[in-house]
Amino acid sequence: MKQTFTYVTHLECSMNGDNYEANQRHNLSKTDKPLLVKYDLKSLSNSLSKEELAYRPENMWRYGEFLPIRYTKNIVSLGESMTPLIHTPRLQSGNGNIYIKDEGRLPTGSFKARGLCVAVSMAKELGITRIAMPTNGNAGAALAAYASRAGIETYIFCPEDTPQVNVREIAAQGGKVWLVNGLINDCGRIVGEGKESMDWFDFSTLKEPYRIEGKKTMGLELADQLEWQLPDIIFYPTGGGTGLIGMWKAFNEMKEIGWINGKLPRMVAVQATGCAPIVRAYEDGAEQAELWKNAHTVAAGIRVPAAIGDFLILRAVNKSNGFATAVDDEKILEARDEVARQEGILMCPEGAATYAAYKKELSSGRVDPSESAILFNCASGLKYELPLISQFLDCTQQPIDYSTFSD
Repeated sequence: MKQTFTYVTHLECSMNGDNYEANQRHNLSKTDKPLLVKYDLKSLSNSLSKEELAYRPENMWRYGEFLPIRYTKNIVSLGESMTPLIHTPRLQSGNGNIYIKDEGRLPTGSFKARGLCVAVSMAKELGITRIAMPTNGNAGAALAAYASRAGIETYIFCPEDTPQVNVREIAAQGGKVWLVNGLINDCGRIVGEGKESMDWFDFSTLKEPYRIEGKKTMGLELADQLEWQLPDIIFYPTGGGTGLIGMWKAFNEMKEIGWINGKLPRMVAVQATGCAPIVRAYEDGAEQAELWKNAHTVAAGIRVPAAIGDFLILRAVNKSNGFATAVDDEKILEARDEVARQEGILMCPEGAATYAAYKKELSSGRVDPSESAILFNCASGLKYELPLISQFLDCTQQPIDYSTFSD
């Protein structure tokens, strides 16, 4: 049976450092905090060099030594290719290069594919046959797709205003999906309360250890694409924050084995003004965030009133000398339209929030125009409702007045 040469040693409580045995089913630690996967990085670095990666296929599994899967037969894949890092010179206001990392090119059209790909592969390896999850849309779609491919049954709960394209996508890909008259934390409560009677494994954000490892590949891939020279600053749309936590973990693992040197990027957690618990906690100097009441935003993916990994997000932001910032819905939609018209890239609302935040912080002075910046577009803009077009042309009316087509 072929192994993938994983170097996992154990799992560790992210709050107090208690150790847990690897290759067993785990949700949270005994103190109800997320578990982090730990590796024998010295052995890993002795067996793999970054130069070797250039000869491997351009997909997220080229970083297999940094991932927890033991046996290749358990890898559940839908073709997770590297996503493009697109230079956007028309968005620049100085000499600092701006790039959009377009995660919408992944299977199921969002960066959720990374985390769920690895998490479902580990579920298969651990013999899990039934999974439940709360979702604002894209995570549920990714879970349904990968779990169906693995032969695992899924139960998925969405706030009732989740975009219908996401809900239908979940159902079409084999997920058993319900709309709930509440927010994602209410959906999470349903999952948690049903675990015993339904015998399902809780796949809520950070309530299992392996989604972080899949999202970690964003950091590995970014360094790889930039020839191991990281950018000055990263703007990341932050709801549950798994990707921000995962990238920070990847950067520190690479630094420990000498693959990258110097200071790490400043990590910026981007939220919407209608749901900004991380921003409020950051501004208050708090270690954890409080529940955000009456959460609302057009960027549904970052509408997370309470994130279980809040302290891990804040830890990464503070240790990187980054910050947390919020932008309002009007600025998010303006940013989406500007990027589409200036650069031809259709960002999702959550991704557009990063460009709105970048512009805001250029004006505030927290970002210098000379800094190189990465904006994460977390999903395809095609999955979201766009403004209606009402212009109509009657081709039977002659002659056609072509002068009306001018701007």
